[in-house]
Amino acid sequence: MARRAGFRSGKISAEVFLNMTMPNETPELQLREEFNRWAEAGRGEEMEESHLPIVIPTLTLMDLQSADRVLDVGCGSGWLVRRLAGLVPDGLAVGIDVSDEMIRRAQLVGTAVPNAKFLPGTAEEIPAPPDSFTKVLSVESAYYWHDPARGLSEIFRVLAAGGSAWILINYYRDNPDCHQWKLHYQIPTHLLSAAEWQDRFRAAGFHDVHHRRIPDLSPTPEVYTGRWFRDAAQMRRFKAEGALLVTGAKL
Repeated sequence: MARRAGFRSGKISAEVFLNMTMPNETPELQLREEFNRWAEAGRGEEMEESHLPIVIPTLTLMDLQSADRVLDVGCGSGWLVRRLAGLVPDGLAVGIDVSDEMIRRAQLVGTAVPNAKFLPGTAEEIPAPPDSFTKVLSVESAYYWHDPARGLSEIFRVLAAGGSAWILINYYRDNPDCHQWKLHYQIPTHLLSAAEWQDRFRAAGFHDVHHRRIPDLSPTPEVYTGRWFRDAAQMRRFKAEGALLVTGAKL
């Protein structure tokens, strides 16, 4: 019980994370190395601009309360955790990431935010005791998890009764205009459908599981010169189809 109190008071005791270490299996090492490269290339800071158009509507749907304790799984450089901390001034926002370099950068920037904490960790092994959080959010991370079923079970474990999980992803089977991304990924990913994600939520113990699309309403350039889409027309179709948001509740 003492460990749980550390989260509920907005302070994380060192005891909570004593003897908790990052997993040493190859998948975690692959992910850590890849996302450490992303961090060094400054891609963590780029995520806010590209993800904000789908994150803002999601935060509205989450109906965050002042005293909520929120976990961001796959927090990167911490931009969303810092935003969450401002939305839960009497609560706590915690971010975990497999990349120790992302976490180092998040901790440096987050020192000015007293109710924001950043810790190394993975979805499959969240460094927190049961019932620690009232809401868990993951943005553009879940398809990188080496074991999504285990990740959702871990999220269920750390959620308090009455809490909810929110998984937001752009890479999913029902949107054909993202399938080509697989050609550019340097690490394994999971291209699952909305129905498959819902099945995994239910298998982890979640109730009231449902999904919806979150369209990206940001402007699309007339000419697209990046590598993720063939052209601007495909990018517009992708954004109109929207990100997949899957949610579930813990009774």
